Parts: sequence; structure tokens; C-alpha cells
Amino acid sequence: MAEKSCIKRLQKEYRALCKEPVSHVVARPSPSDILEWHYVLEGSEGTPFAGGYYYGKIKFPPEYPYKPPGISMTTPNGRFMTQKKICLSMSDFHPESWNPMWSVSSILTGLLSFMMDNSPTTGSVNTTTAEKQRLAKSSLSFNCKNATFRKMFPEYVEKYNQQQLSEQAAPERVSSDTSPDKSSRPVLEKKLESNGEDMRRVDGLKEVRKNRKPFPTWMMLLLFSIFGVVMALPLLQL
Repeated sequence: MAEKSCIKRLQKEYRALCKEPVSHVVARPSPSDILEWHYVLEGSEGTPFAGGYYYGKIKFPPEYPYKPPGISMTTPNGRFMTQKKICLSMSDFHPESWNPMWSVSSILTGLLSFMMDNSPTTGSVNTTTAEKQRLAKSSLSFNCKNATFRKMFPEYVEKYNQQQLSEQAAPERVSSDTSPDKSSRPVLEKKLESNGEDMRRVDGLKEVRKNRKPFPTWMMLLLFSIFGVVMALPLLQL
């Protein structure tokens, strides 16, 4: 059973987090147990964890803030073991270094900072950058399969659903761009018909020219003779 001072402290910290959210950190107490908090860390840009959403839990002792909490991570991440307590100076691994002035926000900010580091500790794992990036990409999908996560963080579930819709819409857009537009088909058909008519006209003119008989040479000579006689009549009268 949590002490009264513990409950008041955790309620105060939750109000502070709601009023002034911490960058890349979301944390909420369980509706049924204020000693159990659920958090999401968002991977920082420029790191192998960029684009990742890392879900985990903080379990506070009834004596909090005079004793440190236990911290674990549920989402595969390539830095810490899942479902195992993480060794931090702010966790129950080191009660001798715990400071009662530390809060949920400072604990999670410290965890996020330590996650970006490569220093080995109890509960850490060693993976490649490519593996961390792969896990970051699949993290939201993994989290959304967890019923508790879906209940505690509906905004991330909505984000995942939007991503799925965008990915499904992308192939459809590509398909519609490559296929001919139905609305343009009548215009294309009219152009093809017009071109066909023009070709038929040209072929008709060529046929007329082929069938036209050449002008007889004797007729040309006769016309010239008549023209010469008409021109010469005035001269004969003189």
C-alpha cells in the first residue's frame, strides 16, 4: 500500500507533466495503480533510434520519493533487454545514489539520454546500427499489438493507423498515375478519328491526281496558233 506522501508526490508529478510535457517523453500512471507508470520514449533524430517509439514501465515503491523505482522496457530496441530491469543511477539498482529530488520526467529524460549512449550496463545489449534502425521502424507496430499500450496511449494507435492508411494509399496513387485517365479517353479517341479523316483526305487527293489525264500536246499547239493569228490581225489591217 502506497504511503500518502507517495501518492501526493506522484499526483503532483503527473499534473506537472500534463502542464509542461517533456520533449520526446510521454508518461502516465496506470488508472488502477498509481505506483505503476507507463511511458513512451521517442527516438531522437540523428540517432539509430530516430522514428522509434519505445514503450516501458516504471514501478515505484510505496516509499517513493525516498526510494528509487524499477525501470524496464517492453519494446525491442537494440539497446536494452526487454522485460528486464535496467541498471541506472536513477533506478533501484543503485539506491545509494538515489536523489529524492528526482522526478518521473528527470528519470525518463535520463533514461532516454543513456539509451543514446553505448556504455554497457546490466540489462543492456550490443547490436548494430542497422539492427537498431530496423527495430525503430517496427516499434510502433509492435507496441500496437499490446492491449495495455493501446489502452494507455490511444494517440499512438491513431498515429499507427494513419501510417497504415498512407502506406496503402501510396501504391494506389502510383497505379492511378501510370494507368491512362478514363476522362482523357474521349479526347484521345476524337484526336485519332480526326487524324484518320485527314489521312483519308490526303489519300483521296493523291488518287485524283493519279487518275487525271495529261493535257494533249496537239491541243497546246492549236491554242498557240489561234492566239498568234488573233495577235497578227491588227498588223494585217495596217
